[in-house]
Amino acid sequence: MTVNFSAGPLTAQLWDRVRPIVEEIEALPFLAQLADGSLDARAFVNYISQDSLYLNGYAKAMSFLAAKTVDRDESRFWAGSAAEAITVEEGMHEELLADSRLATALTELNEAGSRFKASPTTLGYVSFLIATAASRSYGEGVAGVLPCFWVYAHMGKVLVEQAGQMTEDHPYRTWVQTYDSPDFDESTRHAVQILEQELAKAPSEEASRMRAAFEQACVYELHFWASAHAMQNWDVSVFLPQDATV
Repeated sequence: MTVNFSAGPLTAQLWDRVRPIVEEIEALPFLAQLADGSLDARAFVNYISQDSLYLNGYAKAMSFLAAKTVDRDESRFWAGSAAEAITVEEGMHEELLADSRLATALTELNEAGSRFKASPTTLGYVSFLIATAASRSYGEGVAGVLPCFWVYAHMGKVLVEQAGQMTEDHPYRTWVQTYDSPDFDESTRHAVQILEQELAKAPSEEASRMRAAFEQACVYELHFWASAHAMQNWDVSVFLPQDATV
C-alpha cells in the first residue's frame, strides 16, 4: 500500500522526478531484510546509531527553518518537529536496544572496538542539510529537509506491506510501525504542503534550486540506508588494492 502525500501539482511532479531514486531505496536488501526480520542485528544497531547522530543535525536544520520563516504556524511546526525528531527517536532507540538480541549486537560491536561516530555518508548528509537550511533560501531549506519526512513515510507503508502480519518477536517491529503512523503521516503532509506553497511563489531559478536540493537529499536517503548496511566507516584501506599502502 502506498499513500499520495503530494500537496499539489508541483510536489506531485517533484515526487515523480525522484521516483527512480525511491525505487532504488525500495530495492535495497537492507529494507527487505528489515521487513522479514532477517537483517543482521549488528547492521541494524549500526543503523540506529548513525540515525541518532543524523537526527541531532537534522533537528538543527529544522531549527534554522523555524527561525528563518516569517509564518508563525510554520515556525511552530519546524520547532516542534525538531524537538520530536530527538525525543521520539531516542525513546524508540532505547526500546529497540532493550531487546536482548540487539543489546548483544551492541555489546559485540563495542567489544570489537567499534566506536560509533558519523560515517562519511552521515556527515555528508548532515552537513548538507545544515548548510542548506542556514545559508540558502527558506524554500531550499524546506526542500532539503523534506525527504526525511516523505521518503520515510512512504517506506513505512512499503515495509508494513512487505512485512505482512509481524509476530510479537519480530526484532524490528517497533521501527517499522513507527513510520507507518497517522501522526507521522500528518506531519509529512504538513511539510509537503509548505514546500508546495514555496515552489508556487518562487522565481524559476530558485524553484530549480529547490528541486535540486530535494533530489540531492533523496540521494542521501538512499546512501544512508545502504552505507549503514555496509557498516561504512573511515577506513581508507577498504578502497585500496590489497598490495597498496597508505
